[in-house]
Amino acid sequence: MESWQLQLRRSLTEVKDLPDHFNMSVEDLFGVTQVFSMKITPYYLSLIQTVGDPLFKQVVPDCRELENHGLYTDPLSEDRDSPVANIVHRYPDRCLFLISAECASYCRFCTRKRKVGDSKKINRNLIHEGIRYIRDHSEIRDVILSGGDPLILSDQRLESILREIRAIPHVEIIRIGSRVPCFLPHRITPEMTQMLRKYHPLYMNVHFNHPAELTPLAIEALGRLADAGIPLGNQTVLLKGVNDNPQVMRLLMQKLLMARVRPYYIYQADMVFGTEHFRTTIRKGLDIVRALRGWTSGLAVPHYVIDAPGGGGKIPLLPEYVKKITDDSVVLRNYRGKTYVYKQTGDVSQHQLLNEDACFLKREQ
Repeated sequence: MESWQLQLRRSLTEVKDLPDHFNMSVEDLFGVTQVFSMKITPYYLSLIQTVGDPLFKQVVPDCRELENHGLYTDPLSEDRDSPVANIVHRYPDRCLFLISAECASYCRFCTRKRKVGDSKKINRNLIHEGIRYIRDHSEIRDVILSGGDPLILSDQRLESILREIRAIPHVEIIRIGSRVPCFLPHRITPEMTQMLRKYHPLYMNVHFNHPAELTPLAIEALGRLADAGIPLGNQTVLLKGVNDNPQVMRLLMQKLLMARVRPYYIYQADMVFGTEHFRTTIRKGLDIVRALRGWTSGLAVPHYVIDAPGGGGKIPLLPEYVKKITDDSVVLRNYRGKTYVYKQTGDVSQHQLLNEDACFLKREQ
């Protein structure tokens, strides 16, 4: 199998080379890549069947990326919640640590288009600053490594960061967010997994959006990570024309479970400038969750969430299963649309509770 470094070197990065692979016009696309670069690994390129298919849409530039629909360059206000460069500290006990500017391939819907691919915004000096911040904030027990993609770093560089974080006494959990198993499964080498297993408890969230991405090579890479004792979760982004279909999403979740990956999140697409053509309605997402719950294993039903614009954090979205609540009962609707009644427990008055407490105290005395 070709080395992962050679795969990266042979990546498709120039718009002018697209017609060598696809029957398409590229005249309107040169301006797009001035805003956000293109990179497609030879492996992922080989999975694209035709112009406009679900995999094509995720990585090939589109002139609609230059349209202004009132969306944002930093939709989650990460820069506002960055006390130091490369750290996003939004939640009480955990932080996001950006340690790489590069990805194996560039998703056209990326939330961090403003940073990804720019080594001036994520460099070695800033990484040291981030580690100092984590060390100085004892409330941080959970560190999520992201970027860019952490697994694009060499084994030695990645291990040096993991070693420093693991040496911080109050850090209990380390997580890695990566799309490398999808875009570049060659990178998941026995040497890397052997290195990662030294830093448990270590978790990894991978990113697959379509069943066609779960190739035998990708499944082998995921298996290597799972065999190293790394619990795997998947984060999927709901994308128009890619996976906004109940059958496609159900098959994706089922294939992930077969690859020993727990479906974790379905994200409503962030409000990123230039991604309006990817966004679906919330109703579409709720319909997909409704088509999963009850119709397949509960293990295959991830949380459907919006990462709230403006830095509000992840907010879960659920289909409406509770139709009515009274003091006596709860009226519920199941996945088939049938209605059931659950009887409420009887309320105990405060007077009764006080009397019972008094009797208990007398018995103790």
